[in-house]
Amino acid sequence: MSAQAAVVTATDIFDRAARRRRRDRAAAGDPAAHAFLRDAMVEGLLERLDAVKRPFVEALDIGASDRSMIVPGARMARLDPGFGFAHATGGLQADEDRLPFADGSFDCVVSAGVLDQVNDLPGALTLIRRALRPDGLFVGAFLGAGSLPALRAAMRAADGDRPAARLHPQIDVRSAGDLLVRAGFTLPVADVETLDVRYASFGRLLDDLRGMAATNLLANRSPLSRGALARAAAAFAEAAGPDGRTTERFSIVFLTGWAPDESQPRPARRGSATASLAQALRGTRD
Repeated sequence: MSAQAAVVTATDIFDRAARRRRRDRAAAGDPAAHAFLRDAMVEGLLERLDAVKRPFVEALDIGASDRSMIVPGARMARLDPGFGFAHATGGLQADEDRLPFADGSFDCVVSAGVLDQVNDLPGALTLIRRALRPDGLFVGAFLGAGSLPALRAAMRAADGDRPAARLHPQIDVRSAGDLLVRAGFTLPVADVETLDVRYASFGRLLDDLRGMAATNLLANRSPLSRGALARAAAAFAEAAGPDGRTTERFSIVFLTGWAPDESQPRPARRGSATASLAQALRGTRD
């Protein structure tokens, strides 16, 4: 296991030390009781892997809060930014934008539920691509834009005319695809799936977020007073339906990308077409 310096730099969006503490707190509790979101991500990643008709030998699971992510036929290495999860899964402790692996170490890298909390996500994706062998596959999932609208509305009501940073910025599916291209992946695909959960109380939602280590990790976060917490709970309850439950939405962004290789299909060279689009359209009209 490797420990990393708990220093927040001027460019950090997230507090690295707080993130490790939150994940260790979640690991010491009952992670399985709050694993529905990770379970949905793992299921989606396995579906995408099942569509790939090629074997994998060495795979890396980034954000390994449990051992449920298994690439069929591959020997699994695991990594988590928190010591507790890393220890429980027999993996390494490291941040995703500081991966300790040599180039070309794996032919598959998977990640569920952590990449939205990385200070340097473009750098992390680049390191993942470099850790892959040529024609290696990356599949990942994280909470994206559109997530937690009920929580955001409750926090706005709690803060009133003095809003504070309560939730971190979220990445939309289009930007996620652009990040794959920027990191050097080929054949990039980004898509989104939504999961709606009905909550009986604001406290139950907060319990799930704590159990997932998904509470506020912003480096410039400010504490929530008891009064503000009470106002947030009241606003959340006011949004409830006839059954007394409030719907919260989780938008899961899925990413798929390949490490470059000469064997992969490439777009045709510009200007190499033998027929013009205008001719094709004219023929269709005729």
